Amino acid sequence: MNGTVPSLDDPSLYANRELGQIDFNLRVLAQACDPSLPLLERLRFLCISCTNLDEFFEIRVGAVRHSAELGLPAGRDGIAPARLLERIHERAARLVDGQYRCFQDSLKPALAAQGIRLPDRHEWTPRQARWLRAHFQSEIMPVLSPLALDPAHPFPKILNKSLNVVVVLEGRDAFGREGHLAVVRAPRSLPRIIRLPAHTANAEDGEDFVFLSSVLSAFAQDLFPGMHVLGAHQFRVTRNAELNVLEDAVDNLALALQDELAGRGYLRAERLEIDAGCPQEVVDLLLENFGLSAHALYRIHGPVNLSRVAQVCGMVDRPDLKFPPFQPRLPQGMDAMFERLREGDLLLHHPGDGFAPVLELVRQAADDPDVLAIKQTLYRTARESPIVEHLVRAARGGKDVTVVVELRARFDEEANLRLADRLQDAGVQVVYGVVGHKAHAKMLLVVRREDGALRRYVHLSTGNYHSDTARAYTDFGLMTANPEIGNDVHLIFQQLSGLAAPLRLARLLESPFTLHHGVLEKIRREAEHARQGRKARILAKMNAINEPAVVRALYEASQAGVAIDLIVRGACALRPGIAGISDNIRVRSIVGRFLEHHRVWWFENDGAPELFCSSADWLERNLLRRVEIAFPILDPAQARRVLQEGLLDYLADNQDAWLLGADGDYRKCVPGADATPFSAQLARLEFLPR
Repeated sequence: MNGTVPSLDDPSLYANRELGQIDFNLRVLAQACDPSLPLLERLRFLCISCTNLDEFFEIRVGAVRHSAELGLPAGRDGIAPARLLERIHERAARLVDGQYRCFQDSLKPALAAQGIRLPDRHEWTPRQARWLRAHFQSEIMPVLSPLALDPAHPFPKILNKSLNVVVVLEGRDAFGREGHLAVVRAPRSLPRIIRLPAHTANAEDGEDFVFLSSVLSAFAQDLFPGMHVLGAHQFRVTRNAELNVLEDAVDNLALALQDELAGRGYLRAERLEIDAGCPQEVVDLLLENFGLSAHALYRIHGPVNLSRVAQVCGMVDRPDLKFPPFQPRLPQGMDAMFERLREGDLLLHHPGDGFAPVLELVRQAADDPDVLAIKQTLYRTARESPIVEHLVRAARGGKDVTVVVELRARFDEEANLRLADRLQDAGVQVVYGVVGHKAHAKMLLVVRREDGALRRYVHLSTGNYHSDTARAYTDFGLMTANPEIGNDVHLIFQQLSGLAAPLRLARLLESPFTLHHGVLEKIRREAEHARQGRKARILAKMNAINEPAVVRALYEASQAGVAIDLIVRGACALRPGIAGISDNIRVRSIVGRFLEHHRVWWFENDGAPELFCSSADWLERNLLRRVEIAFPILDPAQARRVLQEGLLDYLADNQDAWLLGADGDYRKCVPGADATPFSAQLARLEFLPR
C-alpha cells in the first residue's frame, strides 16, 4: 500500500466471505494430507472437505450467480458478482484438484498398505471382475432404467448430487434406431460402496471396496445388448438448494415449505462434475442441457461422488486407524437436577463434558409433578432424539409444552416438518418462529412450583440440542436458576410465540434488537479505554465474521491501541496486521478433531471483564436477520474457566492452529523446536484405552 494508511472504506480491507469459505476447506483438506493423523480420520477430513464444497455450491454459488445476472454492483470487498463467480470457480477447481491428488496419491496407497484396498477397474483381479459382474446382473441391473437420448426420449431430469453415467453408443437397436447417447441413473437405494468378498482377493488379509460408479461404467455394455459401448462416463450435477418461500406472502409456512421441498432436488444447476475422459462434444451437450458455462465444469480423475468413501470408515473395524475414544465427564448431582441448579450454575464444555445433564433436565422435568411448563427451541436435533421423547411424554402427561421449531433450518427442513407434526400430535404447542427471522437461539426453560412460588430453570447453549453433535462439536452450555436470566428467557419465548414490542432484557442480548448494538458498544468501549490509557483487550471466538460495522469497529479499536485476538474457524472478512489499520489484531483458525462451534467474547473493560457465550457469529444474518442470544457467564470461577478453555487455550494452540496474514493467506502454526505440543481441543479429554 506504498506506506500510506488506507481509508477504512478501502475495499482491500474487507475480504470476501465466499472465497473465505473455500479457503476453510483447503485447511480441512490439509488435515487429510497430514501423515501424523490416524489414517481413517484423514479419509474423513477429505470427505468433509468434499461435502462442505457441495453445500457451498448448493447455497452460496446460486446467490452469487443470480447477483451477476442482475448486474448488481460490487460488494464491500470491491468484487463484482460476475468476477466473483469466476474467482469462485478458479479457487474451487484448485480445491477439487487437491482433493483428488490427496485421495489418489496419498490416501489410497496408505490405505492399501493397511489392507484397506479401493482398486480401480484396471486393478480388479479376474475373480473380482467375475463376482462384480454377477453382482451387477443380479443386484444392480434389475433396478436400473437406462434412457436413450432421442426425440422421443429427451434429456431426463437429473437429481441433485445423484450418480449418473452417460453412455456413448454405436450400432442399431431392435427398432433400427441409431445409437448415440444414453443416460443411466443410479437409484439412491443402491449402496455407493460395495464390499468385495474375501475369496475374490489376491491378498490373504485385508478388505477390498469398489465404488458403484466404477461398476456401472465397467458393465454398461450389459445394459445395451446388441449395441457397442464406446465409452461410459460418470457425472454428477450440483444444484441450487435454497428454498424460495416468501414467508410474508403465504398463509401456512409448513405447507409452503412442503411444496418447495418436493422440487428442491431439481432446482437450477450450479456445477457439473464429469469423468476426465469424457469426449468434449458430450461434455458440451451436458453443459448446454444444464444451462452451465465452461467455468462450472469440473473434470474428475476418480469417482465423482468421492465423499461416499467416508462409508469405508464405518465398514472396517480398525480402531488403530482412528482417533482414540474418550469418555465425556458427568457432574455430580445429576439424579436431582433441580436441587443441583439451586446450589449454583452448571457449566458444560462439550464434548469433554457430556450432554447427559441436558437430557436429564428435560427427562426429570417431564416426569416431575411440580413442573408446570417446558419451553424449548429446536433448530437441529438427532433423528431419534431423547429430548423429543421427553417433550412428547411431558405433553401427554398434561404439562404445558411449547416448542419453537425452526422449519427453515437448512437441509433439515423436512426433518423439522416431521418433528413439528409429531409434537403437535402429542399436544405440544408448536411455534414456527418469526416471519423473516430464523429462530437460531438455543434455549430451554422449565417452570416449576416450589414452596408456593414459581422458579425458572434455564439451559442456554452455543450449540444445538443434538446429542450426536455434542460429541463432535465444541460448544458451551449454561444451566442456571438465575432469576434475571430466567425472566429474560421467559420474555423471549413470549415474544416468539405471541406478539410483543422489543424487550428490555436484564442480562441477555438478543438479535435483531440489542445484540448488534451491544457488540458494537462493547468494542467501542474498549477503544475508549485504550485512548484513555486504561486496560483494554478483546478476545473473541466464532465461526465466521463479515458484518461491516463490526469489522470497522474492530479496525478503529486496533487503531486506538486495543489488543485484539480473534479465533475464527471459517471465513473472516477482516484483514489483520495491516500497518496503521489492524496492527493490533491477530486472527487464527483452529481445524482439528472436533468442529469448532462455540462463540465466546471477552472484553477486558478496564479490569472489570465481561464474558459472553452466544449462538451468533459476527455475520450480518446472525446479528441483523435472525433471533439469536448472547448470555453472560456470571459466576467468576466459571467465567475464568470459559476464558481459559474457550479462548486462552486456543491462543496457545500450536498443533491445530492456522494464522491469517495481512495478505489473506493462512499458514499452519509451526511450534518452535523447544515448544511443548499443545492442542486446545484435546487438552482436557479423558481418553479411554483402545
